Amino acid sequence: MNFPFSIISVLFVLGVAQVVEASEGDALFNGKDLTGWQGMQGAPDNWGVKDGLLTCTGGKGAQWLATSEEFADFDLNLEFNLPVNGNSGVFIRAPREGAPWVQGMEIQLLDDYGEKWKNLKPDQFTGAIYAAVAPSRRVTKKAGEWQTLRILCVGRSCSVWVNGEQVIEADLDKMVEKYGRKVPGLKRNSGLIGVQNHGDPVSFRKIVIKKIVRK
Repeated sequence: MNFPFSIISVLFVLGVAQVVEASEGDALFNGKDLTGWQGMQGAPDNWGVKDGLLTCTGGKGAQWLATSEEFADFDLNLEFNLPVNGNSGVFIRAPREGAPWVQGMEIQLLDDYGEKWKNLKPDQFTGAIYAAVAPSRRVTKKAGEWQTLRILCVGRSCSVWVNGEQVIEADLDKMVEKYGRKVPGLKRNSGLIGVQNHGDPVSFRKIVIKKIVRK
């Protein structure tokens, strides 16, 4: 059985003892339309596809766009592009009801250099598990440039990379002890994956997921 080296190495570091099997990777976004996605907390009129990109106008409509399928353990890769002072996020293990950044988890996406955000807390910048775990360092590019995000969740471990640099390696059980009342979604083991409308135009592309099965 062959495994992607990156997944095996991370699982070793995180102390995940189970043997795992990862899929080759499935595109969550087909580059043509919103097949496989659904508008949450509003109609998805503010979301669309243009020139092969998944885009949000930032206007009224769905507060977030979610996958039709739920995921438990996965390796998610995507690219994102934010404007000056732009704010968005990627929701993971989110439920269908409630605020996904509270009842699930949000990996923050932000124009970290935007003047608007100069007074934010460390756990509110790009790569953070929002309101719980701050990124270890800031590795973001300037607004308007394409950037990469990788999220690896296996069991009670969650790791995040921004532009190829690891910025989060979290034990979710320990995070629940500290932040479980504020972010009860840290307790969840599966749910929807989504992208956020925070009132700013944002674009996504190359959204690919590898499902991971623990043995």
